[in-house]
Amino acid sequence: MLNYAAGSRIVNKTAIIALGGNALSQKGQTGTIYEQFANTRDSLNEIMEFVRRDYNLCLTHGNGPQVGDELLRMDLTHNIVPPLPLGVCVAGTQGTIGYMIQQTFQNALREENVDREVVTLVTQVMVRADDPSIADPTKYVGKRYEETKAQALAEKFGWTIKEQEPGQWRRVVPSPDPDFVMHGISIRTLVDAGTIVLAAGGGGIPVYNDADNKLEGLDAVIDKDLTAAKLGRVIRAQEYYIITDVDQVYLNFNTSKQSPINQMTDIEAKQYQKEGQFQKGSMWPKIRSAIYFLKHHGEKTIITNIENIRKAMNGEAGTTIVKA
Repeated sequence: MLNYAAGSRIVNKTAIIALGGNALSQKGQTGTIYEQFANTRDSLNEIMEFVRRDYNLCLTHGNGPQVGDELLRMDLTHNIVPPLPLGVCVAGTQGTIGYMIQQTFQNALREENVDREVVTLVTQVMVRADDPSIADPTKYVGKRYEETKAQALAEKFGWTIKEQEPGQWRRVVPSPDPDFVMHGISIRTLVDAGTIVLAAGGGGIPVYNDADNKLEGLDAVIDKDLTAAKLGRVIRAQEYYIITDVDQVYLNFNTSKQSPINQMTDIEAKQYQKEGQFQKGSMWPKIRSAIYFLKHHGEKTIITNIENIRKAMNGEAGTTIVKA
């Protein structure tokens, strides 16, 4: 919330928090709504520390398991109910996950007698119509099928499919980079006023400008980490927290030479990227987003899991990345 001292406004620190999918859906669970609410409660018990320290807050979140479930429901019922485009599914999960986080967060605020509102903003994110990934989709989504079934679905719905593992075929869609986050003025105004905002869930709803300069949706999955960093730039956050399923960043991850990185600069992070230290499908996009955030207004990025978030805020856990 906003504070005032001697008649003048004291601006609180602002943080952008990117909740990974594991904050809502844990591996090994069936993914019922009751499990997701329980996971959300556990996660927000830790996120409340930001409220206690009087941060202005904006949260974004993953939606991979939830979108996957939506796609499966449509695969199973397409003969009865017309299926929805992927972009509409992203919009829908922004609403459902937003409701879940919003309600849980509001209850946590009530328990501590904190008078702040939590709102969800269904967020479109602009991508470039000429992004190379649109012509060469590689992001796997939805259920695995054997080749004959996958080919039949691809012909019926116009999918592009690829073999992910021997005998296992899946739909692939573009994964363009976000160009910019729409509704930025509204998001920043709310955050500056002390409202806790949930925005750009799942990387945002992908849209582009068509030949008539009209917004058009796209069946794609946007890089959610880079979206979070760009959203942090929009709200001029000083701090960016990436909540994932590992406690910190490691060199030589999952090898006998694995070693933790407690702190590094953006220049060191770039060098590690060049050396191929970070896996493309997991840590690499997070490091890239951290570097982008630090280049634009950001002061530090912290990567950790939800269990260590309080310690990480004190510099006692996780990996902190700062400007050189």
